[in-house]
Amino acid sequence: MSDNLVTIRVWGDFACFTRPEMKVERVSYPVMTPSAARGILEAIFWEPEIYYLIDSIHVIKRGRWFSFRRNEVEKVISMNNLKTWMKAPKKLEPIMAGGGVGTQRNMLALQAVEYLITAEVRRSDLCSRHPLKTYLAEIERRAKNGKCYHRPYLGVREFAADFDWEDDAQRTLERRAAELGKNWQSIWPEEELGLMLYDVFNHEQRAEGFRWLPNAQTPSTKKSAPRWQGVLVKPEAIFFHAGIKGAKLDCHPHRVRLARNRITGE
Repeated sequence: MSDNLVTIRVWGDFACFTRPEMKVERVSYPVMTPSAARGILEAIFWEPEIYYLIDSIHVIKRGRWFSFRRNEVEKVISMNNLKTWMKAPKKLEPIMAGGGVGTQRNMLALQAVEYLITAEVRRSDLCSRHPLKTYLAEIERRAKNGKCYHRPYLGVREFAADFDWEDDAQRTLERRAAELGKNWQSIWPEEELGLMLYDVFNHEQRAEGFRWLPNAQTPSTKKSAPRWQGVLVKPEAIFFHAGIKGAKLDCHPHRVRLARNRITGE
């Protein structure tokens, strides 16, 4: 066990971890993806000088499949319209689902799920402000107090997630198994899930880091000087061969084989 691991328990009434190969209807993976787990941790505490590597996801409640139909929009807001609305808010023209630009789509999602996320916290190459233990203490404090930058969600924003800090993953699994009246390993003994989305950002590029530059360090040039330093990480679909064993999804990038497929927007 590493001393830079954090464990967060998350649960919610509904979840949908959308499979990217489904072009029209939303169909969820049967378990939370590493990218969704990373999103939950960054919702609780995001800092550009650190990054998360998801170590494992334990399944406490598998949930059950259910389907429903809902209205979704077909258009997205353009940057030109966004800039216009920022200058003149009265010209705001929101895009309404079902208001002439929406369509009905089916969703195959999960109901009543609970997971235990264990992640490794690392400092980026550009981190210069605080030692790692300072960030670990901040993550623990925020998680224990229920604080977050925005409400974490289980796959899609309308499926809000509750969360809590856990000191030890093994003790939490044993406690929840006793509360549910079952052996936690029997919840999902073993299953090959096939190819699963790992993330849409390369963790190796994120490791190079990002930071804002104080005015004193900003080079003086005739052109507008950059206020930040680092690497702009481009979206890149990364997949891995997922498998459940003992109700655990092992997904540390050093232990699983990743396959990359650059997103083209098509």
